[in-house]
Amino acid sequence: MSPPIATGKSESGTARFLGSASSGILELIIFHPVDTVAKRLMSNQSRIFGGGLSSAESYALLNKVIFKDAAKDAFLKKYTSLFPGLGFAAGYKVAQRVYKFGGQPFVKDYLNKHHKDAFTSAFGEKTGKTIMHATAGSLVGIGEIALLPLDVLKIKRQTNPEAFRGRGFFTIIKDEGMGLYRGAGWTAARNAPGSFALFGGSAFVKEYVFHLSDYNQATFFQNFCSSIGGAVASITVAAPLDVVKTRIQNRNFENPESGLNIIKDLIKKEGFAGFFKGLTPKILVVGPKLIFSFTVAQQLIPFFDQALKK
Repeated sequence: MSPPIATGKSESGTARFLGSASSGILELIIFHPVDTVAKRLMSNQSRIFGGGLSSAESYALLNKVIFKDAAKDAFLKKYTSLFPGLGFAAGYKVAQRVYKFGGQPFVKDYLNKHHKDAFTSAFGEKTGKTIMHATAGSLVGIGEIALLPLDVLKIKRQTNPEAFRGRGFFTIIKDEGMGLYRGAGWTAARNAPGSFALFGGSAFVKEYVFHLSDYNQATFFQNFCSSIGGAVASITVAAPLDVVKTRIQNRNFENPESGLNIIKDLIKKEGFAGFFKGLTPKILVVGPKLIFSFTVAQQLIPFFDQALKK
């Protein structure tokens, strides 16, 4: 997500909510399968390529890792198998989009009002402005752990459906309680630099490449470039901790494992390259994903605003 969508004062908060929420839902329907593939690759702890495996064996193993029990089914069943946890994912994605669209501008405005001089004196006017956007994004990213239970349930449904054993949503909430916040520290540790790079990278491109004084006046092409720059930087910076966070969250509820143990086992079994598992598919989908969500939000927010005024 690039820094806040440009919206005029005439656009109501309700319109912004409906537009950003709708953007998140449509984004989810299109990109949830790719997210599932990335999560399953990150959760896999066995070697897929190399290690004496033939091409056919590697392909069969990759097919099993990605599609699990549907590995031998027809194409349509394979595709639908990539939509586990869609209900949890919808709740998480919509809440996340609304939270970030509204949260980062609020924090940025607060920093601009109360701490602008500190940023300017420390980094200069232009760089201070960029760092302020990045810092606001980082703070909002840390606060995103409030949504962690939905993210945990989404990831478990994607990578470890056996953990549910037919239990419903409310039964899991009752049984697990605060256990659904397992990995909150690692999530915050991932979100802080990741969101800093996301908003900071986007602001950097707008400030230093396109020389924009008002980021909200960016054209479609400028938003495209800045969003890609920020998102790729964010995903790359957060990748190692994202792998650790995912493996903490996809464990069975009754068999948790600490982040430090996961890191030790990962380095021992997979080497440091294991920290970047799933990075390529996530980066490959960043461009179209961000362009799509940004464009839909830009179109739907004014549409809802006009519809609500009728």
